[in-house]
Amino acid sequence: MKFINEYRDASVVKEYISELHRITTRPWTIMEVCGGQTHSLVKNGIIGLLPDNITMVHGPGCPVCVTPLHLIDKAVYLAMERNVILCSYGDMIRVPGSKNSLLEAKANGADVRILYSPLEAVTLAKQNPDKEVVFFAVGFETTAPANALSVLHAKREGIKNYSILTSHVLVPPAIEAIVNDQTNIVQGFLAAGHVCTIMGIGDYYPLVEKNKLPIVITGFEPVDLLQGITMLIKQLENGENKLENQYSRVVKPEGNPEAVKVIEQVFEITHRDWRGIGEIPYSGYEVRKELEAYNANVKFDIQLEKAEESPDCIAGEILRGIKKPNQCPQFGKRCTPLNPLGAPMVSSEGACAAYYHFSNVDVLV
Repeated sequence: MKFINEYRDASVVKEYISELHRITTRPWTIMEVCGGQTHSLVKNGIIGLLPDNITMVHGPGCPVCVTPLHLIDKAVYLAMERNVILCSYGDMIRVPGSKNSLLEAKANGADVRILYSPLEAVTLAKQNPDKEVVFFAVGFETTAPANALSVLHAKREGIKNYSILTSHVLVPPAIEAIVNDQTNIVQGFLAAGHVCTIMGIGDYYPLVEKNKLPIVITGFEPVDLLQGITMLIKQLENGENKLENQYSRVVKPEGNPEAVKVIEQVFEITHRDWRGIGEIPYSGYEVRKELEAYNANVKFDIQLEKAEESPDCIAGEILRGIKKPNQCPQFGKRCTPLNPLGAPMVSSEGACAAYYHFSNVDVLV
């Protein structure tokens, strides 16, 4: 296939669905790691087309959803108490902190701005030399190059009133944590194709070998996902454990070496808290010590007590694949997109938002 519409072809979808019904002989539980994949599965009605023996659970692949509560509180603190221009991608604005979201901070007079690129924030800092500008750098490996470039650009331009509040998380350690969780029920993973476009596929071989489970790197269109699921089911039915690359039209084994080089110039790997999950060792990026002038955590010496998550939100169980969004007692009741208890109901990649908006859509075929 050559064109994107071919990956949305209903006749091809039917072929994969028929094959899955033919080859699936026992129950299997599969996790798609990426929130974009979750939305595609739910929006296109794919989950309802799968054989009853295939259960799809939804992983922690929404960076906004796993951004810890205390980092959101820090962003709100910077905006409201330190009088900075706080910049962020739009998804983060409505995610609840322990007391306020960034949107509420903005409504209360804080200078919070939604941007499409961290380089816009650097320009904003250059245009406002008397104000500190902080970019809330959230994301997986996919957005790390752009955030790293913003630091390098600010340094090159001699812009000293720019910094980033980093909440970068890494996919392979998250998969490892899910596999090692005593509650784990996942038998195979669909890995996020866009992450591998940047980082390559090398980090996934040890996961497959050590844990004896199949992983298929997968794209985001309906045919991508169904092909990836079919590849996984074939492995599981045959007792195989391999790394396969369904998304080879985009993902190359080496990834994007230039992007990786930029990441390594600015960031180093560190332990990272994941909202609803807890700390996962060596699962995030932080700004290197030699560039700490651009690290908002260091620059503003932010010292806030960590707040507790809402006991009514089961986001952690959803992000680990233990429960589905509609199994939450608060789903669609106390927790809605307009009044979210947790981040998965807010983000455009959140599993709860996908179920809320698309659970009753017509199926693709």
